[in-house]
Amino acid sequence: MNPLAVELNETIEKHAPQVLRVLSGLGKELYFPKGILTQTAEAKQRATRHNATIGEARECGHSMGLPAIMRHFADLGPDDVLPYAPSAGRPDLRAKWREEIREKNPSLGDGPISLPVVTTGITHGLSTIAELFLDPGDLVLLPDKLWGNYNLIFGVKRGAEIKSYPLLTSGGGFDLDGFRRTLFQHSGRGKLFVLFNFPNNPTGYTVTESEADAIAEALASTADAGCDVVAVCDDAYFGLFYDAEVLKESLFTRLANVHPRVLAVKLDGASKEDFAWGLRVAFITYATPGGEGMYEALEKKTGGCIRGGISNSPNLSQALLLKAMGDATYRAEKQQKFEVLARRARKVREILAHERFSAAWDLYPFNSGYFLCIRLRSLEAEAYRLRLLDSYGVGVISTSDTDIRIALSCVDEGDLDDLFEVMLQCATEMMAA
Repeated sequence: MNPLAVELNETIEKHAPQVLRVLSGLGKELYFPKGILTQTAEAKQRATRHNATIGEARECGHSMGLPAIMRHFADLGPDDVLPYAPSAGRPDLRAKWREEIREKNPSLGDGPISLPVVTTGITHGLSTIAELFLDPGDLVLLPDKLWGNYNLIFGVKRGAEIKSYPLLTSGGGFDLDGFRRTLFQHSGRGKLFVLFNFPNNPTGYTVTESEADAIAEALASTADAGCDVVAVCDDAYFGLFYDAEVLKESLFTRLANVHPRVLAVKLDGASKEDFAWGLRVAFITYATPGGEGMYEALEKKTGGCIRGGISNSPNLSQALLLKAMGDATYRAEKQQKFEVLARRARKVREILAHERFSAAWDLYPFNSGYFLCIRLRSLEAEAYRLRLLDSYGVGVISTSDTDIRIALSCVDEGDLDDLFEVMLQCATEMMAA
């Protein structure tokens, strides 16, 4: 094992031995190299005469840029757009995002959390976490209503064993009893990787405050029984909360200090929070009791994983996000977009409250995010999806044999009535046949 990896492992073991235990074999071997990157960083600070270390072209003290590219950036200079970013992300953006996490999640208080590490979208963040913490055969617990890419990331790429816990009860709400049973059934494994996705894709459900507290208590009980837990919060749709009783913070706030054997991981980013999907800027943030002394070591391992995969995330996207976050209109603009989506959610509920729809489907509870999900009463979901697409020109997603996902995020409020009337007409015709 590389001596740098040994040093990081020793630091982690000294301050948070439970984190070292849950690292994968690859995670234990990862380190951030002290080669070209470190020497270049040192030269940027101390080479006052000539800096001949950077693998970039420069002229007159600035990045050498093509006018054909740079003329499209009115407020960004070549030094903001063209250079490589550090593997873990721009330090100024990482610090700013940690401030944002604390502001959006006041329950964290001043409790220690890591400096966020920048990834190229949350999918890349999930893949990075999988490499750090999963070996073949490790157990991953996912909700039974899920984004299908989890299976590819954790199961196919890392060879983990995937089991599901029930997300919702038949009467609506998070299935706490089912979740507790699932934890108890598998806690004897000694290590669990548990993923939460609120607002949920595909259902659009977010837990209430009491449900969040109960989830944290269940994980603490599992940890008390001697099981190490990696608790991952996929917060891709964070902030899009439409109901008063919904937890307005990340579940991460409840898990960050719940038990020494629980490592909480927060994945979030600009894709949905800042309506900037193609910029691919996301973050990994860690928290565990007593972890202050090991965060830098874990950040270096995470940065090393990124360095060994894509080298670094695009500087341009990071610069654009940082610039936007500093704009005086940033928060007001986000609020305006939120209100557009909140009105659509209210409109959907108003439409689907009509009894005539109940003959065709049941609506899963939704209170947040981009999506809602319906359970077809008597039709096969894929056949229904294809009939809608081919005969009516309407696109939806089939997520199981019975379930259909509808993205309210991409249908204007004025088109919602027509969307659901057409969906009902199609379902009625298919049931009659």
